[in-house]
Parts: sequence; C-alpha cells; structure tokens
Amino acid sequence: MSDYRRRTSEEVLQQIEHLRRARHKIFIGAAAGVGKTYAMLREAHSLREGGIDVVAGIIDTHGRAETIELLDGIEALPALEVPYNGIVRQELDIDAVLRRQPDVVLVDELAHQNPPGLRHEKRYEDVQDILEAGINVHSTLNVQHLQSLNDIVAQVTGVRVRETVPDSVLADATELRLIDLAPDALVERLQQGKVYPPEQVRRALENFFRIGNLTALRELALRTVADETDSALDDYMRLHHISGPWQTKERVLVCVTSTLSGQVLIRRGYRMARRLKGDFLVATVKKPDTAPSLKEAQALDLNLRLARELGAALTREEDYDVARRLVAIAKEVRATQIILGESRRSRWEEMLRGSVIERILRETRDADVLIIASRRKE
Repeated sequence: MSDYRRRTSEEVLQQIEHLRRARHKIFIGAAAGVGKTYAMLREAHSLREGGIDVVAGIIDTHGRAETIELLDGIEALPALEVPYNGIVRQELDIDAVLRRQPDVVLVDELAHQNPPGLRHEKRYEDVQDILEAGINVHSTLNVQHLQSLNDIVAQVTGVRVRETVPDSVLADATELRLIDLAPDALVERLQQGKVYPPEQVRRALENFFRIGNLTALRELALRTVADETDSALDDYMRLHHISGPWQTKERVLVCVTSTLSGQVLIRRGYRMARRLKGDFLVATVKKPDTAPSLKEAQALDLNLRLARELGAALTREEDYDVARRLVAIAKEVRATQIILGESRRSRWEEMLRGSVIERILRETRDADVLIIASRRKE
C-alpha cells in the first residue's frame, strides 16, 4: 500500500486523539542509580524558572541526599497513605493532581505496582488518566521493566522482573530522554553509598549490579531509545509526505500453543516486528476434538493477553490439520517471517504422528521460518 494514500477515518481520529493528549516525557535508564530522578528534578527547576507550574506527584528518593536536596523548592502534592502488609505506603493521588491542575506533574517509577484497592493496578495507568485530563507528565523508567524485554532481562540477570510496562506506553510518549551512565561509574556510585544503603551494597554488587549485567542493560536501553526514535522519524516523514527509501512491509507471524513458552515467542516476535518496522501477528490453532487442561487453558489465556498488550493482530482457529492451517494463515496474512517454538515431542512421537514444524518448513515458500529453542521446562 502506498505511503501517500488517503488516511482512513480511524487513523484521522487516532491522530486527533493523540494531539489532544498532554505531553509525556519519560526519563529512561539502564538501572537504578543512573540518575533518572535527579535529571527529572533538575529539569523541573529549569521549567519553574521559566514560569512553568511544576509539582511533584510522587517521588521516591530512596534516601539519596542529592535527590532530597533537589526536591527543595518544588511543591509536593500530598500522597495517598495506603496500609499494606503491615506498613503504610505512599502512593500517587490522582485526584489531588486533577484538583491542582499543574502544567507538569512529576511521577517517579512508572512501572510501580499499586497496592490492592486503588483505582488502577499499575502506576502507568494512573499516568494515562492524568494525560487524558490534559496535564503533562514527566516520569522515570528502567529499561528492564519493558514487557517485551522481560525474557531477555531474565536470561541476562537471572531475575524475572514482575513489575512491567507495555511497550505501547513508550511508543505513545511524546519524548524519551536517555539517562546514560557507564557501568564502572554506576558501580562506583553504588560503592559510595549513593544508590542503596551500605548494608545492601555488597549483595547488589554480587547479583544484579555485576558489570556484565549492567553492560547488557545499558545496551538494551540504548537500542530501545534508538528504535523508538527511528520509529518516530518514520511517523513524521509519513505524516508530512516526505519521500524516503521505505522498506518493503514485513509481517511477523508468531505461532503459539497452550504453553507458557509462547510468551518467549511473542516477545521475540514483537521485537523483530518493531525493528523491521513491520506488522505483528499472533496465531493459535487447536484441533476441534481436543479439550485443553486447566493449566493449558490458563497458559493460552496468558499468551493471548500478552499478545494483545503488545498490539498483535490475533487469529484463533480450529483445524484437524494444525500444520496445514498455520501455513494457510501465513499465506493469508502474507507473512514474511514465521516464528515457531521448538517441538516438545520426542523423536519417536514425531515419527509416529509427524512433525508440525517439519511440515511448515516444507510447505512454506515465501517466508523465513525461525524456530526458537526452549529455555525452560514447563
């Protein structure tokens, strides 16, 4: 389809809605301690000097003296005090922000999980309400909290991050500001007690804050911001009808089953589609006469929920010949890349029943097929 075609009414409405929303600036970094909150507060002081009404909605100083000092002179809105697990937590008060109506509100730790009983489960959802009310937001985020990077971060660091943010939050942001710090410099800050209390430093250095981990996370942060910047440039050029060497449209199709390993495939497919500036599609096919177990049904629901969060076009079908139907779906959507998970069948079972993967490889002519190795037992 031509890049100079007339936009549909839905696309026009989406653009109008985007223009109506307030601006969201995200300060993103590789890990805690690189200076995201510090940079956000310094910019807040500059904005105040320029006559912009800036307030702090929620800031977690982690006891860092430099951060606490920068809060001086910035109006702090009262936080919600929420009893949880025997302690009182300080949470963002959306209503207080809406009543105050500042030009800009500062919101720390975008991926934060709210305690039960609040309006939303996640803090980024609180921010969406504030943006829709026309109030600009500056927020902070560590790259390991991005949903599509969850598997990579777990593989690199050995830690499965539970607090995640959909990648759409990053894509919808008006501006990303990368706060970069070399791993050696971050370790030095940690050793000086500028990141965590002294009693936590040794454990942090032996685990998450190893140089190798920090180097990998730094590369992820750099690549993420670069990908988003490249995507924003493409959108701008299309919007303003600027000609360029556009790539042919790639379509990445991920084939998932009712196993949790499907989440690994979905995240890999999303990242591939994002890098290729292509469409992202997820398909699942089951035999009509098979009833999934409770575990399988729950796993499939989680897979499809993740696919929706990452903006995939979903296809759910039934067919006695799963391989044939998946090949047909790939042809129908004109997939250029097909992602499959490694077979869980033994070699003997594949000899008796046949291999879905081998049939897809044999019958696919116009698409590349990528088979992802399983990294964990289910």
